[in-house]
Amino acid sequence: MKAVLLKGHGGYDQLEYRDAVPIPVPRAGEVLIRVLAAGVNNTDINTRTAWYSRSVTEGTAAGGAAGFSAARTDDSGWTGALPVFPRIQGADACGRIVSVGQGVDAARIGERVLIEPVFRSAHGGLERVIYFGSECDGAFAQYARAPAVHAHAMSSALSDVELAAFPCAYSAALNMLTRLNVAAGETVLVTGASGGVGSAAVQLAKRRGAVVLAIAGNAKATAVGSLGASRVYPRDADLTAALGRESVDAVIDVVGGDGFPALLEVLRRGGRYAVAGAIAGPTVQLDLRTLYLKDLRFYGCTVLEPGVFAELVSHIESGELRPMVASVHPLSAIVQAQQEFLEKRHTGKIVLIP
Repeated sequence: MKAVLLKGHGGYDQLEYRDAVPIPVPRAGEVLIRVLAAGVNNTDINTRTAWYSRSVTEGTAAGGAAGFSAARTDDSGWTGALPVFPRIQGADACGRIVSVGQGVDAARIGERVLIEPVFRSAHGGLERVIYFGSECDGAFAQYARAPAVHAHAMSSALSDVELAAFPCAYSAALNMLTRLNVAAGETVLVTGASGGVGSAAVQLAKRRGAVVLAIAGNAKATAVGSLGASRVYPRDADLTAALGRESVDAVIDVVGGDGFPALLEVLRRGGRYAVAGAIAGPTVQLDLRTLYLKDLRFYGCTVLEPGVFAELVSHIESGELRPMVASVHPLSAIVQAQQEFLEKRHTGKIVLIP
């Protein structure tokens, strides 16, 4: 089969497109899917560049092209360990089941599915999590295998490309909203609102009846507003002046960096903050007095809460969500797709076709 292999940490030269990679064989409890479309994510680039290493303190774009050459490699995976190379990346997958392993009903062959990207063992805690395309081979290939329980059958009129825009971004956004327990009438501030997770969070928070405030580039304000944001603020806005202190019930953050302190200033007492990314920088300035004197609650979000992905599937099938596809590339053009991703001029998801 054709696939892109990540050979190690570094620049785009570490991505190798091959056309004679063995097709995986599904093991007991697994399905094999023919990948119909696969989305590009920060995780793909962060792993390639070694951004997850604690020795890196810059934003993701700083090493996007060449990688972080000075990064330690003993902790350069998202789990804190060294990734195994070569690896077929790709956490977003829409596909069709073509074969099944032992113990899986053969009647599932032919189903169009979305892969839930975080594989959580039924018998283990957070330390036994496998991320699709990270600790196992993923969707940047013509075929991929996954646990049958994480292959969710889809009944939708949306195209394969549109469906591939959902798994990672929308499940991450829904997971944060679930952790924060956002309710109707609350005010939610979303950073990075034009990206995959941010644009998903705007839609999903609006669906819950929240008042959504968003931060995005000026050129993307109209698009973000059309998703349900009541107001869109530029990235360089003085949030305290624009919103007022203690004016927001919850914050969904994927940006981090220098703008972090202002997010806590606009949170009300007892407010909630959830983070699932740090594209502007992983190290932030935190005054612990703000945290404890305002009784704020912080949530780090990677592993999905039980039932989150199934809820997302139901929202997709009911037509409640609008997929945001910025562009589509053949799998062989993965370098161009990542370059476009890092330019941050797009709104929504960039999708690859194997």
